[in-house]
Amino acid sequence: MQEGSNGQSRPGQNPAKPERPPVNKKSKTTFSNSDNSQPPNFPAVRRLSPTPSFNSTSASSSTTSPRGGGSSSSDAFSFNFSDRDYIFPSNLGPYSTRRSVSVKSSSPSASKSQQQTSPFQLPVRSTSMPHSGDSGADTARGTGSPPNKPKLRAHKDLKALSLQASGSSSLGLVPSPTAVSDAENSSRVHKCCSIKNYWMVQLLIFSFFISVTYYAILLRSEIERLKDEHTKLQGFCSHENSARSNGITVLDFESGSSFLTFGNNDPRAIALCTVIITLIAPFVLYEYLDYLPRIKSLSKRTNDNKEEVPLKKRIAYMVDVCFSGYPYAKLLALLFATLFLIGFGGLALYAVSDSNFAEALWLSWTFVADSGNHADRVGTGPRIVSVSISAGGMLIFAMMLGLVSDAISEKVDSLRKGKSEVIERNHILILGWSDKLGSLLKQLAIANKSIGGGVIVVLAERDKEEMEMDIAKLEFDLMGSPVICRSGSPLILADLKKVSVSKARAIIVLASDENADQSDARALRVVLSLTGVKEGLRGHVVVEMSDLDNEPLVKLVGGELIETVVAHDVIGRLMIQCALQPGLAQIWEDILGFENAEFYIKRWPELDGHCFEDVLVSFPDAIPCGVKVSADGGRIIINPDDKYVLRSGDEILVIAEDDDTYAPGPLPEIQKALFPRITDPPKFPEKILFCGWRRDIDDMIMVLEAFLSPGSELWMFNEVPEKDRERKLKDGGLDISGLANLKLIHRVGNAVIRRHLENLPLETFDSILILADESVEDSIVHSDSRSLATLLLIRDIQSKRLPYKDTKSSPMRHSGFSQSSWIREMQQASNKSIIISEILDSRTRNLVSVTRISDYVLSNELVSMALAMVAEDKQINRVLEELFAEQGNEMCIKPAEFYLYDQEELCFYEIMTRGRQRKEIVIGYRVATAEQAVINPVSKSTLRKWSIDDVFVVISSGG
Repeated sequence: MQEGSNGQSRPGQNPAKPERPPVNKKSKTTFSNSDNSQPPNFPAVRRLSPTPSFNSTSASSSTTSPRGGGSSSSDAFSFNFSDRDYIFPSNLGPYSTRRSVSVKSSSPSASKSQQQTSPFQLPVRSTSMPHSGDSGADTARGTGSPPNKPKLRAHKDLKALSLQASGSSSLGLVPSPTAVSDAENSSRVHKCCSIKNYWMVQLLIFSFFISVTYYAILLRSEIERLKDEHTKLQGFCSHENSARSNGITVLDFESGSSFLTFGNNDPRAIALCTVIITLIAPFVLYEYLDYLPRIKSLSKRTNDNKEEVPLKKRIAYMVDVCFSGYPYAKLLALLFATLFLIGFGGLALYAVSDSNFAEALWLSWTFVADSGNHADRVGTGPRIVSVSISAGGMLIFAMMLGLVSDAISEKVDSLRKGKSEVIERNHILILGWSDKLGSLLKQLAIANKSIGGGVIVVLAERDKEEMEMDIAKLEFDLMGSPVICRSGSPLILADLKKVSVSKARAIIVLASDENADQSDARALRVVLSLTGVKEGLRGHVVVEMSDLDNEPLVKLVGGELIETVVAHDVIGRLMIQCALQPGLAQIWEDILGFENAEFYIKRWPELDGHCFEDVLVSFPDAIPCGVKVSADGGRIIINPDDKYVLRSGDEILVIAEDDDTYAPGPLPEIQKALFPRITDPPKFPEKILFCGWRRDIDDMIMVLEAFLSPGSELWMFNEVPEKDRERKLKDGGLDISGLANLKLIHRVGNAVIRRHLENLPLETFDSILILADESVEDSIVHSDSRSLATLLLIRDIQSKRLPYKDTKSSPMRHSGFSQSSWIREMQQASNKSIIISEILDSRTRNLVSVTRISDYVLSNELVSMALAMVAEDKQINRVLEELFAEQGNEMCIKPAEFYLYDQEELCFYEIMTRGRQRKEIVIGYRVATAEQAVINPVSKSTLRKWSIDDVFVVISSGG
């Protein structure tokens, strides 16, 4: 038979100090001396749960038979530790959950079966009932601890239970969900109780303040009542003749004096109570504002564990949104604070003084408006209240000054940053910012000089002050045309409305300084924004494009209001024309710019019915070049036939100084005489070099193919590999095998490295075009530096290869310039070959032009001139497109021997008449001794002698 022994310990336990089994709460277990064990004296409900099997050896060794035998009364109770889950009814007292207890029988078989069913058993220690000193009970307890230390034993039991629980968790045991939920409920109930206790304390404190306040009010009322009674008693004593009657009156007064006195002072008491509560309430609310949502959630008994934003933060957020969303919120808040201070101060003055409420309000207003008015107050209470009101008034006055100062600063800052609206009509609007803006403003100012100046508005994504400073650095006279800068994006409709886009007579969209594709994409978005203006556009839109391939898309989006000027295409075509005809660039600069003569289209009804031959000589101060035919949809015919008769509605295209400087006059008398009938000489093959690679180089090759004669060569020298060149040219739409007049010769190298340039036959080229390379097109400074370095290297190499001893024009052309030897050699080299440089910055252009090492420099200034001309009159764009095209009419330079004999005396009208016999329109000339050509000369009827070395500028058809 097995039984518990005090001298035997369990495995893993210190033998010298046996550990008692852990229990939750104390319970009573009784034993009898008989063999049959009695059940517990309390009802229990047992819940069985499966437990993992522990070491059977340790379980069996925990109960052994004592030597010398023993009775059944010495049997001990053993239980499964994990099945201690008894639940007792709450009406049985302090008994709680108890371990599962199993009674061991005296037979070995029963003991064996009990060991099999309960692999892990501990002896039960009962501490809830008094111990009787029974030996059987001591044996069952298996310990010698005295029964008078229940707290220490309970603490040890709980410690052992926690150790056993940690061991169970290490074995993979999961705590009961019921226990977890009970812990959560207990924590929630404890938290709710703590909050309730906290609020009870706060409520008691608040009640104390209210009671003290009310008691003070009652004391004040009592004092006032006693004062009134004292006054009445003094009056009673002064009237001795009516002592009895007055005594009765006094007694009647005393019987109701308390009520009457309190009633008379009741409004002031209420006012004082209201003032005190109003002063205390904000501090209480601010301190305990965050507890309101918690109380609300507890009252609803919700189980919401979501994180909530504190009420203070939500109120602060709403105030912030109100102040930022409503511009007048601060002003209204200040007005409300002022009214509240006046009303609250008046109420406080009414409570502590003898004035009526209206007088108290007026005094409160005077204290707020003037802080010095409270100096004559008498009494502690009135002085404290008046000083407080005056301090609040000073604070409100400071806030008002701050708001006014902020409003003025914000308005000035808005004006400084260009956020105000532009109220203008018939102005020119420029969208964007680029290096062309300076020359564009100059040309627009010159164009509007005749009308006293016009308003120019610039909208760009830059600071207004920076734009104004950059415009001031240009240092040229705007001639009465004010420039208004505004900061904003052309892609935002609100910013477009800010500059009165619907009332502008012309809108210019500048290309950005990005690469060509990005610049054209941005221009397309700007055009889409302009088409989205609800009010519509009054004027036309001039868009600067960077790539010719993107032009159709912009025109498709914008419709008839859009006029495009492709900057690269304009410069490329001008470079080719200037390379084939030296000196033509200067003529184009005179015609495109508004400083000299330019194109104008105007209707003259008095010329209806006249033929073009007579119209040609009808303007003493202009030169007619074409006709705008109204019957043909406004098509412009340049260089029409002499027999064309003007009809009603037709307009005349002329070259004049300004739109108000010419008018038709009487027909002059022109003498017809014989002149040389010399035809144009045949074209000879030419050899041209391209240094650099442009994105539209395929278009330039097609223009050269139309202008050059068969057998011409085009050398292409750049860093692009030859295979990539052919691929790019094919992608651009160029059929290399279809070139009939040109032969492409490819050379790979760097144009700024001298040894690469020395491998080229630079002295054999008729024309050399230095292009702004595509690899550096994003940086104008880098591109110009590269072009300038290439120009200097080429001229230096040419100066060492070509002979210059028989140069006749060099003393005349270069007299007065620098005497430096290397510059003179480069200037002499320029007489043998033509070099056209593409310089983007006008400042670099001026530097190169002064040194005379290049025949001509084309820059973005020509593009700005074209933009300004099209902005003033969009019909001019069709004229420029035809003159720049490889087919149709073109501007060219012809020698004087085509029109006259040497030293022949003629007027300019006669030369114009002789030019008409060659199907040409003579628009100007350049004498042999001058460097500048004269376009639209004055005094056309004046006779002068002409030299055979002079040249004439003409517009010819297919020349």
